[in-house]
Parts: sequence; C-alpha cells; structure tokens
Amino acid sequence: MRQPVESTPVRGVYFDNNATTPLDPRVRAAMLSWMAEECGNSSSAHRFGQRAREAVEAARAEVARLLGAAPEEMVFTASGTEANNAVVRDALRRAEPGDRLVVSGFEHPSILAAAAAWAAAAGVELVRVAPGPDGTVDPERVEAALAPRTRLAALMLANNELGTVQPVAAVAELCRRRGVPLLCDAVQAVGKIPVAVAELGADYLTVGAHKFHGPLGAAALWIRPGVELAPLLVGGSQERHRRASTANVPALVGFGLACELARAELPQRVARWRALRERLEGGLAGLTEVVVHGAAAPRLPHTTNAAFGGVLGQELMMRLDLAGFAVSTGAACGSGTIEPSATLLALGLSRKRALSALRISFGAQNRLEEVEAFLPLLATELEALRGIAAAGRA
Repeated sequence: MRQPVESTPVRGVYFDNNATTPLDPRVRAAMLSWMAEECGNSSSAHRFGQRAREAVEAARAEVARLLGAAPEEMVFTASGTEANNAVVRDALRRAEPGDRLVVSGFEHPSILAAAAAWAAAAGVELVRVAPGPDGTVDPERVEAALAPRTRLAALMLANNELGTVQPVAAVAELCRRRGVPLLCDAVQAVGKIPVAVAELGADYLTVGAHKFHGPLGAAALWIRPGVELAPLLVGGSQERHRRASTANVPALVGFGLACELARAELPQRVARWRALRERLEGGLAGLTEVVVHGAAAPRLPHTTNAAFGGVLGQELMMRLDLAGFAVSTGAACGSGTIEPSATLLALGLSRKRALSALRISFGAQNRLEEVEAFLPLLATELEALRGIAAAGRA
C-alpha cells in the first residue's frame, strides 16, 4: 500500500468534489510509468502487450474488490455516462412499442436524457418517479410504476446534488419480484460510502474513477452474472465482447489504484468528511434564511446542498470563487439565462429557492482550517449580496 499524502495541491480551496476530484499524487505516479517508460496494447500477443494486459487485469481486480464483485463481471468504459448509456440503449433495443422504462425523477442526465430521446424514438413510455421532499425516492412509488412490460428501472445510489442516499436495495427487491432489471448509477457513491453489489441487488452498477481521486476517462459497468448486454461500442472483441475499444492503460492503472486506496482509507476519509460537514452545517445554522436540503435523509458524508434566501446562488458562487473558494450551483448558465436545478425542482421547491442554492462537497484533500476560513467569508459575501438586493428594491 502506498503511503497516504497530506494533501493534493490545488490552487485556492476546492469544495466542488462532486463534480470531479483532484488526482491523488500516488495515482498520478502510477499512471506516469504507463505514459512514459511502458508501452503496449493490451490486446497484443507480444510481451509488451501482455504486460499491458496484466496491468489492466490487475486494475480490474481492484475495482471489483472495492465493490465486492468478481473481476470478470466488470466492463471498463470511458465514463459513467457511457456505461449508463450502454444499459439504457440495450434495454431499448429489446423493447417494443408500448413497453415502459421507469426512472427516478432526478437521475443523472446520462440516464434521463438518453431514456427520453431513445424511448420516444422506440415508442416506449418513460415514467419518472418523483423524489419526496426529503430528497429520497419512495420504493412504493417505484413499485406502482412497474407495469408488466417494464424493460428497465433506474435508481441512483446517491444523488449528485443533494448527496441523499437512495433505497436501492428495497427497490431492487421489488424489481426482482417482477422480473424488471435495475440499473444503479453509483458514480457519486463509490469511494464515499461502502458499496457492495451483493447487498444492493441491482443488475447493473456504474462507477467512475474521477469522483474519488482517480483519473478522468476511466469508469466501469458491473453486470450481474447471467445478465446479457449488447455492446454500445462495436468493432473489437475487448472486454469479453461487451465494449469495443483499445484499453486506456494509464487511466485504468490509475483507476485500479484509486480503488485500492479508497478501500484502505475509506473509514478515515468518512470520519474527516463528517467532521467537516458538521462544522460547515453548524456554521450555516448561524446564518439567516439558510436551509440545508435533504438533511433529514441518509446522506453522503461529504456533501451539503443549501438554499441561501435573498440571493442568486450563481452570484454567490462567483463571489466565493473570486475570493478563492470553489463551490457549485445546480444551475446551468447559458445564453445569458440561468435555469434552476432540475433536481431541486423535482423536490417540489420553488424556482426562486432552487436558484438560491449552492452545493459544497469535500474531498480527501480538504481540511478543517479551510472550512473555518470559508464560513466567515460566506457570511460576508451573503450579507453583501443581500445588501445589494435591498438597495435595488429601495
């Protein structure tokens, strides 16, 4: 096991780890040898190719070990989006007009957008099950949506904006009784909480390296033994004919080590994240018109999503960024307009409140002193923006 590092160098303070995480220096060092000294296509029969294949298979074993799976059940992909798309596309290849897809109302766009576009083209009904106001999906509402001709159901393990953990095991049991395969997008959960495929009971599970200090461009799809999947990418026999493409050996080596480190260090990381979140939310409690979303539900230990009354979250985010702290908002800004988070709207929140929200998410590199510096700055910037808004109304 590589020795842990004290911090991952970033410019400023980075509190947007649900978007992506800084690459762990130990992971970077492992990848560099495959970007410099080593060379080989893992499909090649010569010794260079065989060394590459050994590295890829060692990485596969580490990813599987983190999930409590067997290595042959893992399919490497380039992203969680690709993995989710592959499952949705395969379900719709098998579907007939009048069949149904059931998804939670706040799935990642790689599921929601793919399902909406492809289901319409195939004449398949798409049913969205809305989450409750606490940020979790009621299994009974999913059960009610499972018609006899449901081809696929999808429920993420942890919501990327709220951090709320979903009742996947309960939904998986309901799906299994009805013969409906379940896709679980676990990209935001793996590396943050313990995840075991046997306990969840889903048929497909997706994971991405860059959410827990691994590299971008490396992800995986777990497929339950006995479940078939037609490849989304064709043209090669890689990944046991389930995903054609030359293996990205450096990225997969990094993925494997990130999984090894997460498995070894998760208890310490979780304890630190809980302490950071408790201090953060304790500080937020002292501010006026601040509401933490999903606080009553099970949540990832490192994520806080809060509404800041009287301001636009986008403006508050920009002021914090200029002061050296990177946080995020669920709002998407384009063509001069700001749209509220679809996730927050799905909870039944007003457009105004959704537009006031910020997400703060910690990584392994974050420390308590950063939160201590952030809280007074946040209070100052919040007061300044509310003052500007009040002056504008005068």
